[in-house]
Amino acid sequence: MIKLCRFILLAVALCCVVGCASAGTQRGIGCWYGKDFHGKKTASGEIYNMHSMTAAHRKLPFNTWVRVKDLDSGREVVVRINNRGPFIRGRIIDLSYAAAKKLGIIEKGITRVEVKVIKSPPKKKK
Repeated sequence: MIKLCRFILLAVALCCVVGCASAGTQRGIGCWYGKDFHGKKTASGEIYNMHSMTAAHRKLPFNTWVRVKDLDSGREVVVRINNRGPFIRGRIIDLSYAAAKKLGIIEKGITRVEVKVIKSPPKKKK
């Protein structure tokens, strides 16, 4: 029983370390969205342009710049968060068509990615 408790505590600690490897880094599944949303309003109020280097993220503030690395190919892109999503369980970022094309994932649709914040939006003065 003691061994099981130690194992569970170690597993929980490891999950916390992996999930928070660094304050602005996440690993998971990335995907892309394109034509069906082109020209429609994003959650930030912008009009979605599938040819811009943008992405959707569930929690990062709008206008946050992130580097997205394809963990399978090593390719990287820099995108600006301007929308919310993805809304499919297990996915952490939805890339624009342009960003997905630069990563080379148009055909396969999804890939393992690392998302790292490289520039946060300025804090609003109160």
